[in-house]
Amino acid sequence: MAAARLFAGLMSGTSLDGVDAVLLELGSPDEAAGSASASSAAMRVLGHVQIPMPPALRAEFAALHQASSDELHRAQLAGIELSRLYARALDELLRAAGVGAADLRAVGAHGQTVRHRPELGYTLQLGAPAWLAELCGITVVADFRSRDLAAGGQGAPLVPAFHRAVFGRDGVDLAVLNLGGIANLSLLYADGRVLGFDSGPGNALLDLWAQRHLGQDFDAGGAWGAGGEVLPRLLERLLDDDYFRLAPPKSTGRDTFDAGWLECRLQGFEAAAARDVQATLARMVAASVAAELRRHMPGAGELLVCGGGAGNRDVLRHLRELLPGCELLDTRSRGLEPQQVEAAAFAWLAARTLDGLPGNLPAVTGARGPRVLGAVYPA
Repeated sequence: MAAARLFAGLMSGTSLDGVDAVLLELGSPDEAAGSASASSAAMRVLGHVQIPMPPALRAEFAALHQASSDELHRAQLAGIELSRLYARALDELLRAAGVGAADLRAVGAHGQTVRHRPELGYTLQLGAPAWLAELCGITVVADFRSRDLAAGGQGAPLVPAFHRAVFGRDGVDLAVLNLGGIANLSLLYADGRVLGFDSGPGNALLDLWAQRHLGQDFDAGGAWGAGGEVLPRLLERLLDDDYFRLAPPKSTGRDTFDAGWLECRLQGFEAAAARDVQATLARMVAASVAAELRRHMPGAGELLVCGGGAGNRDVLRHLRELLPGCELLDTRSRGLEPQQVEAAAFAWLAARTLDGLPGNLPAVTGARGPRVLGAVYPA
């Protein structure tokens, strides 16, 4: 690989389960600008670590998704605490890889989303990137979404460009599904077009229900939900939301699909067994994804799954039932572990920023044109 460069990516997603840190070796900008297959060949994962989010910080971020007292003060403290967690993850990553901080060009840090209101022109990711640059001594690229929003876009999703570079195949219609707290789809068309959007809830409501009724962070492997019965009337009510009927570009977050949203739709189902509700939530996730695929890429022959939800066998079972003509695989089959994909995407986006190259896809976000994304905090 000519002119190889090292970048790290840090991601703490809407599931609030922890931080993923990935170290990438990337080729020169000329390589990255080539075909999808050339771009994939110009990237190599050198390391990956995961560290859990402390329960108190997780609870604070969950609370900050909704209006509450002293939000500005609490948000700033939470962002600083997350920067410390990011720095710890980065330190573990570099030590495991035997790489020094001075060897990295930059680290891309997405931050923790606590508000996403593109219809009002703003989005908020906490993370204190100046603190992170000071703690780790590495140039930090952060605030990836704001420029796209200023250009009239949704600010999300931003990973479809990365998905195209890494997973796209000429002449093949395929989709990539990231099952995080929110589920998002990248549709990679055979003719090179790309469409991407949030399909709706992913793990967020499943995790909420498991925490409430199992006392666990999530339903491991979807085993509890798999033993329940899907409730057709409840499923119909869950899917009866304007968001599912919106055409792309569209994006959403936990400030929409939250506990209040679920409680409203559970009215009249108070006698339903908790396990049956979990089974129905799993079916809702799969049904919302399948409906979007049938609507926008009916000829999809392959669906690659990544994110924490790639381990939920119950959701995957429902997807296979609803998409019988589509082969369901996780991204490991294409050379990238499911939990590495999003962090790797932000390492790649950081490289785009420093190279002065656009990171958004206007056809995905709805922005007026390509934009160089992110704010740079020098080491």
